[in-house]
Amino acid sequence: MIKREFSVYMSSYKEACEWLFNLHRFGIKLGLDQTRQLVDLCGVDDAKLRFIHIAGTNGKGSTGAMLERCLRANGFKTGFYSSPHLVTACERIRIDGEAVSEKDFLAAVDVVAKAVEVMRSRDMLITYFEAITAMALWIFQKHKCDYIVWETGMGGRLDATNIVQPEISVITNIALDHEKFLGSDLPSIASEKAGIVKANTPVVTGFMELEAEEVIRKKAVELAAPYFRAAEVAPLDEDFPAEIAANHQKFVCKNEIIELQLNGLMQRRNAQLVIAVLSVLGFWNKTSQQALAKTRWPGRIEFLRNGCFLLDGGHNPHGLQSLADTLKALYPGKKFDWIFGAFADKDFAGGLEIIAPLAKSLTAAGFAEESRLSAAPGEICRVAAELGINDCRQTDDLKKYLEQVCSNHKAGDLPTVIAGSLYLAGEVLEAIAPADHVSAL
Repeated sequence: MIKREFSVYMSSYKEACEWLFNLHRFGIKLGLDQTRQLVDLCGVDDAKLRFIHIAGTNGKGSTGAMLERCLRANGFKTGFYSSPHLVTACERIRIDGEAVSEKDFLAAVDVVAKAVEVMRSRDMLITYFEAITAMALWIFQKHKCDYIVWETGMGGRLDATNIVQPEISVITNIALDHEKFLGSDLPSIASEKAGIVKANTPVVTGFMELEAEEVIRKKAVELAAPYFRAAEVAPLDEDFPAEIAANHQKFVCKNEIIELQLNGLMQRRNAQLVIAVLSVLGFWNKTSQQALAKTRWPGRIEFLRNGCFLLDGGHNPHGLQSLADTLKALYPGKKFDWIFGAFADKDFAGGLEIIAPLAKSLTAAGFAEESRLSAAPGEICRVAAELGINDCRQTDDLKKYLEQVCSNHKAGDLPTVIAGSLYLAGEVLEAIAPADHVSAL
């Protein structure tokens, strides 16, 4: 029998992205066997890599960004895998905080594409997320990363990222999201997220409802996994008069003054979780404390264009509630002009209900993501009007509208708040932020 040699050569980054996108038509496929075979075919020995595996409904990216920055500051070569991307797919795979080059991305696509052809010959169809997960592992192995901050895509138990054996598992929080796949109540969702807990491997949990926490704790006991609550390992000092301002907050955690440039009250909880994880690993020190203060994570309660906009990727009621709480703390009693867009399959009505009391006006925007439909701007306005947001309009040219808002913005004006989806946040950043704003952390 003649052995078939598979060779797929991508001539450009655009062509590579098109090839990856075409995998979307096979849909979301939850399971681990295919990913395991794919990674093995790519020649990756992930058993030799060290992972910090992060699951949770919200805060995974911010928590991962803080962990990556602290590990890098301590002298480790870091890999960081996150999703979704904001502007380019290269952002999903970072080396020492930098999005991988298009050259590395192309090389990884070529390796994975050859493996995908082999899998297809075995009647297995690979999804986008399985492919890019394998690409990330191949790149991290190539760059000989010391530590990899490894974020789940959705869920945990059957997420493609769950093929690895981590040094530690981290679960940020549990809220309702992706109910179609993960379950309609907190314990069910917690059970899926708890799937990243591994035998005899530490697990650290952030702030969450007791019914969700108990599910994770029970899983840890079953697997003899040492269990740590961030609130116990790194307690927040609620008596300290915490400070919050644009691009700065100060609070006390584990008897130390912690400063962040990340905006948002929920970032205190994320930082608390990071401090707990680093404490368990033995890397919480002054270097890490200083690195926390320098951490950036684009598209999360981020001020842009000298305060003209406040951009947030909050895409579910839990995330939008965190944004609303932060706005109330930064600007007590104020209402804002909003730009809002969301996927049609998200609970955008629940999100609008949260922001309605803080809305003076709302501009509804669609966005371009071919694999999923964004909610129709007209439908967003209809729901907004029912919730009491009477000044509602639509925009068909987001970039033009953003420039118009900025041209009318004066020093001292409140920011226009943009929220509803990370994909919308990505379009905003691509339109008005410098090219390297997202690529380098």
